[in-house]
Amino acid sequence: MTVLTQPANIGYDVEALAAAGVEFMLASYVDIHGVSKSKMVPIAHYKRMMSGSELCTGAALEGVPQDVSDEEVASHPDPASCKILPWDKDIAWFASDLWTKGKPFSACSRTILKNVVAKADAMGYRMNLGMEAEFFVLKDDADGGYSPLSTRNHLEKPAYDVSRLLDNMDWMRELVKSMNQFGWDVYSLDHEDGIGQFEIDFKYFDALTMADNFVFFRLMANEIARRHGGFASFMPKPYGDRAGSGAHFNMSLADKVTGKNLFEAEDDPRGCNLSKLGYQFMAGVLKHLPAICAVVAPTVNSYKRLVLRGSMSGFTWAPVFACYGDNNRTNTLRIPKGGGRIELRAADSACNPYLGAAMVLAAGLEGIEQQLDPGEPHTENMYLKTPQELDAMGVKMLPQSLKEAIDMFQQDELSKAVFGESMFTTWIDYKSEEWIRYNNHVSDWEKARYLKLF
Repeated sequence: MTVLTQPANIGYDVEALAAAGVEFMLASYVDIHGVSKSKMVPIAHYKRMMSGSELCTGAALEGVPQDVSDEEVASHPDPASCKILPWDKDIAWFASDLWTKGKPFSACSRTILKNVVAKADAMGYRMNLGMEAEFFVLKDDADGGYSPLSTRNHLEKPAYDVSRLLDNMDWMRELVKSMNQFGWDVYSLDHEDGIGQFEIDFKYFDALTMADNFVFFRLMANEIARRHGGFASFMPKPYGDRAGSGAHFNMSLADKVTGKNLFEAEDDPRGCNLSKLGYQFMAGVLKHLPAICAVVAPTVNSYKRLVLRGSMSGFTWAPVFACYGDNNRTNTLRIPKGGGRIELRAADSACNPYLGAAMVLAAGLEGIEQQLDPGEPHTENMYLKTPQELDAMGVKMLPQSLKEAIDMFQQDELSKAVFGESMFTTWIDYKSEEWIRYNNHVSDWEKARYLKLF
């Protein structure tokens, strides 16, 4: 199958956009969840849109800290991020920064990441980031529930199942072709451990581009799934007895001039092929991991994924301990085989990728500045350790709930330094309210257990 790649930098050239058939444009920014929001603009107004003509009231959006009386936020599109929608080719999408009062809006998620990226640049580094896209594709049932598109029986261990992957190839083929249209170079896809759960792996990008791409990916996957009678869900754990969906961050720093991977090392005495700089970055992330969890695992449901057991196939494969190791999936931070990068396994598919990347990069840079060392890697199966053994090793659990993670986020000085005062306060308030609403909800489990118990 021949895939025509969208011309690079087409977003800078309105004539090229028109020649490609584009009639409308979206100057997209994100809310607190990292979900794309925008007005639609006819291409005749390209110049006005690129100069920030499109105004929105932040108070109308979730987690954009504005009062209704405040000056609106204006979206300023990044031409390099332009993507012509593969499923609706007369519309082009642009990732955008929010501005207000003639300057960048401090609580804009994309701006928060750009601030940390600028710090890395001043230190001579560029962060490369890959995100493993795990998600479910399901269909609505007549009774209000949901189920996989494949009608085959549910296996206890559906991971890597070829038959159920083949049953989903209609939408999958269209999605992969669309991803490769942007030069994302999809190199692997499979059916995962949940029923109707999939993973697609594609190449890494610089941190800002990867965050833009992941926001667009979630939009694109859902739109294409709907064309085939389903919907894409990025809820971290839609089935209580199945594995959840991560969005593992695969991270490295490169020399900003030469592009050389600075995490690669062939003479690593710890045997993981990671450089001293990589270990310092790792130590910074470990130091701030509880606060980072509040951002990369940002929902009530996220913490139902971060449990040791809870899958019909056995262990959940999810991280539960604040520790690192070699190519060993029982650690939250892993150095995959071959070295040269670090994988953060706590991140899930519901995260705001701008804010998650900003927190992790800032923590890693702090580790480099303070020349921290993470100690020796854990090469053993951490899932089998007793509480006493973990205590003796100094290994703590990750936050066990959104409430615990929010508390850790609030107590960590790095959080406010990265988010800024306005977004720091907004995040805590918004997520605390989400926790209270969840806690006050009377669930089916409670009714089944207590209604007739006494």
